[in-house]
Amino acid sequence: MFKDPKKKYEIVRGAISTELANFIFNYLLLHRDATAHLIEHGVIQDQGSGGLFGTWKDPQIPNTFSKYGDPVLETLQMKLLPVMRKITQRNLIPCYAYVRVYKKGDELVRHFDRASCETSCTLHLGGDPWKIFIDPSGKTGVKKVINENKVVLKKKPPKGISLVMKPGDMLAYCGQIMEHWREPFKGNVHAQTFIHYNDQDGPHGRKNLFDGRRLMGIPKLQYFQR
Repeated sequence: MFKDPKKKYEIVRGAISTELANFIFNYLLLHRDATAHLIEHGVIQDQGSGGLFGTWKDPQIPNTFSKYGDPVLETLQMKLLPVMRKITQRNLIPCYAYVRVYKKGDELVRHFDRASCETSCTLHLGGDPWKIFIDPSGKTGVKKVINENKVVLKKKPPKGISLVMKPGDMLAYCGQIMEHWREPFKGNVHAQTFIHYNDQDGPHGRKNLFDGRRLMGIPKLQYFQR
């Protein structure tokens, strides 16, 4: 799927400028704090990952701010679409963008992605550095899945490889066939966006265009899809 089919991933240093990364990082901090304020004062409710304002109820990383389909991040998704098409040499179409502002102690357990995340990129926007691990072998180190944020590992899980990115750096990878994870975060804050695409000419075709939404930049709520 990539220029080097044996790798199944590629890191792009400076995929966006540090200035743009810093702008989005500060936007997310402001967005997180404003949403928390509105929830605290009863103006809005935390509607989970389908909400308009973001959530702390993502079961994969509980009690950490995340947001699905943010218009800024999905504008970035379209900006990166030609880059991702060039890297993968595939006719990619956009599915959705997701973002988290991680806190100390957060952990992303080993996992594969769903069909809408067939080809993905993760982009570091700001905060303290944090390694991401990927396993290009396609094997699994997971013995049993308890839930989205807890798994039981095999005795000798594949070690994979680890990468550290600076703000603006991007890792492109095949999330459906490459297990990826992060060990417990020792820093204070780390903002990362996950941007997902499908191959229009691949097994999913246009089925997952906009992740089933009528257009980008909106939540994945039933009344928005009628």
